[in-house]
Amino acid sequence: MKKKLHILAFIAVLCVVLGFQSLYIVRQPEQAIVLQFGDPVRLVQDAGLKIKVPFIQNVIFYDKRLLNLEPPAQEVVLKDKKRLDVDTFSRYRIVDPLTFYKTVRNEFQAQNRLQEIVNSSARNVLATFTLKELLSEKRTEIMKQISDAVKADASQIGVEVADVRIRRADLPIQVSQAINDRMKTERIREAKGYRADGEKTAQEIRATADKQATIIVADAEMQAQQIKGQGDKQATEIWNKAINVDPEFYAFYRSLEAYKNSFDDETSLVLAPEGEFFNYFSKSLK
Repeated sequence: MKKKLHILAFIAVLCVVLGFQSLYIVRQPEQAIVLQFGDPVRLVQDAGLKIKVPFIQNVIFYDKRLLNLEPPAQEVVLKDKKRLDVDTFSRYRIVDPLTFYKTVRNEFQAQNRLQEIVNSSARNVLATFTLKELLSEKRTEIMKQISDAVKADASQIGVEVADVRIRRADLPIQVSQAINDRMKTERIREAKGYRADGEKTAQEIRATADKQATIIVADAEMQAQQIKGQGDKQATEIWNKAINVDPEFYAFYRSLEAYKNSFDDETSLVLAPEGEFFNYFSKSLK
């Protein structure tokens, strides 16, 4: 009885193992190739549960969705001998799994091969154009030529390239630094020129302003002297009329002005009271 149970258990385990070895699942985004002793015998592109010969056949799976390829930037020499660091990206899918398996085997090898194709096509096409053309409306034509060249070569490994784009095209660091230094030098030279012109203009403005100020001050002083002369003339005429009207009052007024201008808190005078200067003081005392 125990022997029969052991046999039944062995058969059950064997059936399970055979089941696992005979069945495989192809998911929706996948496609599969059934291999027999390493040779492809069947291509499976429909999703679902599938059957294969256990132990003799095995299955490899490939993604059938759109895949990305972003190789590192490479240096490219243009037609006008200018160098650029070109960074590209591509979108591709595996459309012929049998050819893909026979040529590159797996996606890692395919990425390396496709990277070589993209870089080589970009170098060959860009070498026929100048930097000016690359930055002009011809950029669309250039990208089409690169894309066509990549698609033609990629089809040989069972891959369809949906798109190839130049993400960035920069001057090499050494060239960029040299250009930046030259631009900086030119800007410094231009700034010095502007400052020199500004200083020259400022000096001209200051000289003109000083000249105008001197002329204005001279004119003002001349006008002041003229006005003062006219005032002195009028004052003299008034004094002369005052003398003719009342000479005694005029003499008295002039004496008062003399007293006012001669005396203050810090002035001391030693004069004889009989002098002419104190003539009106003497009269007032009498």
